[in-house]
Amino acid sequence: MAKVTLEKVSKFYGDVEAVKKINLEINDREFLVLVGPSGCGKSSTLRMIAGLEEIDEGKINIGEKKVNELEPRERNVSMVFQNYALYPHMTVEENLGFSLKIAGMKKTDIDTRVAEAAGILDIEEFLHRKPAQLSGGQRQRVAMGRAIVRRPDVFLFDEPLSNLDAKLRNQMRTEIKRLHQKVETTIVYVTHDQVEAMTLADRIVIMKDGIIEQIGTPLDLFETPATKFVATFIGSPSMNMISSTIEKDQGKIFMKTEDGLSIPVPLSKQDIVKEGQKISFGFRAEDIVPLKFGNRPSQFWDYKSKVNLSEPLGTETLIFTNFGKIEIVSRMFTPELVRAGDELDFALNLERTYLFDDETGKAL
Repeated sequence: MAKVTLEKVSKFYGDVEAVKKINLEINDREFLVLVGPSGCGKSSTLRMIAGLEEIDEGKINIGEKKVNELEPRERNVSMVFQNYALYPHMTVEENLGFSLKIAGMKKTDIDTRVAEAAGILDIEEFLHRKPAQLSGGQRQRVAMGRAIVRRPDVFLFDEPLSNLDAKLRNQMRTEIKRLHQKVETTIVYVTHDQVEAMTLADRIVIMKDGIIEQIGTPLDLFETPATKFVATFIGSPSMNMISSTIEKDQGKIFMKTEDGLSIPVPLSKQDIVKEGQKISFGFRAEDIVPLKFGNRPSQFWDYKSKVNLSEPLGTETLIFTNFGKIEIVSRMFTPELVRAGDELDFALNLERTYLFDDETGKAL
């Protein structure tokens, strides 16, 4: 168990700076998730912690020890990959104990650790099978078991669920969360899936273009996104985002869209916007309510639109409509059927809108 610290860490591939002087402190026993689109630098960051990539600038500490010059085997970390990396000719038991055998550990000690890992992951019945006889989820559990037997200070997961189908991913997310509760070890986990990040993490690090956009708990990132990118990346469906310009008319302040719609600026934001300022305002699907199925909030803006598409999902329905010329999505929690072509009155909850400066991308 250990804290992991990155100080001004950079990674270059030729002339491309893939990771740009990032600072990050991962607490002891924390489950921290690095998330972002492809090419954001999350896997490079993980691989530098593991020792699989050189650190071109800055330093990384695991515990109190600087690890820049240490080989992977000297860092006391264990990594779980998306491709399982199991030896096909060995049984599960042999796969679990192989790294310990190579390290020269006594067989009795190996057997103890293998049994302990198999118990944690509930794979005792598979110990004498070979990987080809296992399902994808069972193979992933064996891969996690190979990491557990080493009793590392830090577990590193590199998109371990990306090869699994949706149902199995959901199941394995639960198992990884339970694993963390049992072993109480620091975990650094990389994924491109924001749902995976939200459900697993104590804290999330959102990366884009080699930099850290925001660090926080899942709820922090959902409720108070620091940038337009974070706002649209976190949450499903993605936050609706409308370009507009701040205008004043007869003492009132509006967001004027490119389609000519004028939406009042929320009272709490009127002191921080300037006339002529280019902004994007965002709102989540649950914050624009069909009045047929809900009540007006205290600060609202009404509009009428035809339904383009309806997606019933059981406990909720997603409704796609036009906001001017921009298609947006709203979420309603009612079993009542809504069809394409239906005309509905909507109320936008102005208190739940988010404003972002177009020049900086930062929240206002």
